[in-house]
Amino acid sequence: MGAIGMTGAMACLLVVLIVVPDRPSLAGQVAVTGAMGQIATWVFEPSLALTLVAGLLGIAVTPGYHDAGWVWIKAATGILVFEAGLVDVLGPLQAAAKSGAKAIAANLDPTTAARAVVAERNTLWILMGLAVVNVALGVWRPRLPRLPL
Repeated sequence: MGAIGMTGAMACLLVVLIVVPDRPSLAGQVAVTGAMGQIATWVFEPSLALTLVAGLLGIAVTPGYHDAGWVWIKAATGILVFEAGLVDVLGPLQAAAKSGAKAIAANLDPTTAARAVVAERNTLWILMGLAVVNVALGVWRPRLPRLPL
């Protein structure tokens, strides 16, 4: 459920990034980054934490998962999504939302902030792909070789 919530949050962020005009005004850019910061804080972050904690607890308490190859691939993709989500999505979005008022006060050029949109969009697509792989591994549970313990 956490991975689905996280994927939904990433889809929302992508929609916002797609809808934003190429050259928004500074006030428009600040409003967009503020909205994205709220989506990241209230939907993406809790879903991200729930996904990682539930996945690792599931591995820990289920003896049958300890030597299953697909579980360790799922754990690795989950940790990658968690790290990239914190470093590449959550942190920058929250920082941009907080610096919006400073940007208006300093009368910064909105094209500088708009350049980061392409990088955020690409990061979100990659993370969404990893999250889909993570969900697919949990549902499909492919028969991979067992790890020798």
